[in-house]
Amino acid sequence: MIEAFKEGQDIHKQAASKVFKTPIEEVTKEQRSDAKAVNFGIVYGISDFGLGEQLGIPRKKAKQYIEEYLTQYEGIKEFMENITKKAKEQGYVETLFNRRRYIPELNSNNYMVRQFGSRVAMNTPIQGTAADIMKIAMIKVFREIQKRNLKSKIVLQVHDEMMIEAPIEEKEEIKQIMKQCMESAIELKVPLIAEISEAPNWYECK
Repeated sequence: MIEAFKEGQDIHKQAASKVFKTPIEEVTKEQRSDAKAVNFGIVYGISDFGLGEQLGIPRKKAKQYIEEYLTQYEGIKEFMENITKKAKEQGYVETLFNRRRYIPELNSNNYMVRQFGSRVAMNTPIQGTAADIMKIAMIKVFREIQKRNLKSKIVLQVHDEMMIEAPIEEKEEIKQIMKQCMESAIELKVPLIAEISEAPNWYECK
């Protein structure tokens, strides 16, 4: 999976190729879509029932997808098991930047509550770290705007997106600042790629 990111491959296509045992060039749109659901669902601790409902397929088939995925990407299964076990022992999980989230639900007497705690334990280090990276990128962009005494302003952040309102004359400079600051927010084993788009308003921005 790391190699796929490094080589700029379509990660969902790669997953589909492995799960459905199909040459990557023959992966269909539907297979890619299903693999994408598994890719994202796994980090939320999705169940075979939940995946089946989402894809409109039998529970047995969904279970097969998940099992095949975890067989192909065995490091992911190990990560999820280890993170949940550690969370039960210490009572919390951490992001890559050591921001903690306590999970008392893991010690609940209620099975459903414990399951929720397990999903939180698996998901927080991933989603939480992504949120941390975004905040670092925003700070870098903000400081660069101040340093250059520009009129552009950060007006909004949505998940992994940052929106800036900029005078036309600052447009190209801002695009360069955003790309450089976002892609250098942190050094990981995989590259951080930022895509920049522009429009006269948010509605038209792709």
